[in-house]
Amino acid sequence: MDDLNGLNALHDLDTLDGFGKVGGLTGLGEPSLTPRLPGSPDGESGAVATFPLPGPRTTWRPAPADRAAAPLKLLVIENDTTDARLIEELIAASGTPVELTWARSLEQAAAQLTPQPAVPGRRARTLPIDFSCVLLDLATPSSTSPDSSLPGADAAPTTDGADPLDGLHELLRLAPKAAIVVLTDAADTRLGAAAVAAGAQDFLTKDDTDGPLLARALRYAVERKRADESQRRLVEAELRGQENARLQRHLLPTPLLEGADLSFTRRYRPGRRRALLGGDFYDAVRTDDGTIHVVIGDVCGHGPDEAALGVALRIAWRTLVFAGLSGQTLLTTLQHVLEHERRSDEIFATLCMLVITPGTPADDAPRGHRRATTGPRRAGDRPAPGVGQQPLPSDRPEVEHAQLYLAGHPAPLLLSPVERPVVLSSDQAGPALGLLSCDDTDASWPPHHLELEPGWSLMLYTDGLIEGRVGAGSRRLGQDGLIGLIGDHQASGLTRGRLVDSALAEVEDLNGGALTDDVAILLLERTQQPPLMG
Repeated sequence: MDDLNGLNALHDLDTLDGFGKVGGLTGLGEPSLTPRLPGSPDGESGAVATFPLPGPRTTWRPAPADRAAAPLKLLVIENDTTDARLIEELIAASGTPVELTWARSLEQAAAQLTPQPAVPGRRARTLPIDFSCVLLDLATPSSTSPDSSLPGADAAPTTDGADPLDGLHELLRLAPKAAIVVLTDAADTRLGAAAVAAGAQDFLTKDDTDGPLLARALRYAVERKRADESQRRLVEAELRGQENARLQRHLLPTPLLEGADLSFTRRYRPGRRRALLGGDFYDAVRTDDGTIHVVIGDVCGHGPDEAALGVALRIAWRTLVFAGLSGQTLLTTLQHVLEHERRSDEIFATLCMLVITPGTPADDAPRGHRRATTGPRRAGDRPAPGVGQQPLPSDRPEVEHAQLYLAGHPAPLLLSPVERPVVLSSDQAGPALGLLSCDDTDASWPPHHLELEPGWSLMLYTDGLIEGRVGAGSRRLGQDGLIGLIGDHQASGLTRGRLVDSALAEVEDLNGGALTDDVAILLLERTQQPPLMG
């Protein structure tokens, strides 16, 4: 700075230990000390310079119309009184609104940057000042010597051969959110560059700094710090988002259907914004005997707790299937898992489970085992025999037999390339898991047996797909609306993934935007086309 090492006459001013006031510079000190102005005779009360209680001083007070431009809160860490006074004069001359506080060492600066213990008689601690910027003279010691408390004495630096950047490192720890500008001697420009590399926003040399340059450097440092903080938060958010995405993506299952010769299309849309996983869950596995097990479910509610519970139920279901459990025993055990994992007794889960066995019907299939067929395409036509209406032939090796278990869940759709889709029977549906105690006689889930003709297609879904609104009113799409929608898209020649995607897009369009509930869709197809998983 120009003449920053001059103004020697100012050394005649008595100074205070700790934070003090030099001219207009305000800081922490002993209010009982009332140093006299230079040259004033002892005993003349009119010559006493009284210092106010500590507090930040505004070197420029904005007019009411300029209150939108908040003053920059600046902490100056400088052990030389002359330099501190000149810094204040340079800032005042620049016209920049600044609230300036002076500390003579890092030890004293820490008192302003960290909370202080509660004063006896007060309930709360003294909170630190939220400084926008800190101006640090790298020559300032980390603490002052005991003799520095004497009036008229500048702080005596403690020399311990420490790294000149130790003070900066300590300041970065004490004030991580404040911009930092360092002051160096003219010969220490390399030290200033090293300070910037260590974390400071800028550096200035004392002999080459004037008021406008100092004010501009402080403002630029504050803006640079804000930009750095914004970039840091953005990077952290991106990394956190990527980590969450990987976590949630791995929580979605990988169906184990090797050797099943089955096309398996799945779509998953969580209702929560920016979420990848909701309370809906699904899975599909093929056991060693060739049986295909498929499940889709929905935990009531929305949020991470419901998503975690859905994952727990899905993993438990797969484990129970591979352990050899099935039917009523499996669902009862799964309800026990739900009861132990849920955070509230009001939480329940709906579930649809399909067990497909090749060849002959299951041993527990009743004599009235029925064929799963589709009905007419036009609503006015006389219904053709549908699900539960045609006796099955005794032996057809090309036919597959299945057991459908419903626990308060919507029944799947049976699709046909030439006929209107139909909803499978829900006459045997039981209550949702968790609604009734396992000891309740009504807590049972009997299977609905059906026969699947060659080339069958089944669509399993959660209720989020059919609870979307149609238009601006309160009318819901429902299963009837879904049947017509799927039938129209099939008539357009769409199959597999294109069929599911187009249907889901139309459901959202009818709803007037994204669906608020979680949606899971599974499309299983036994066709002559090569098996796919999408």
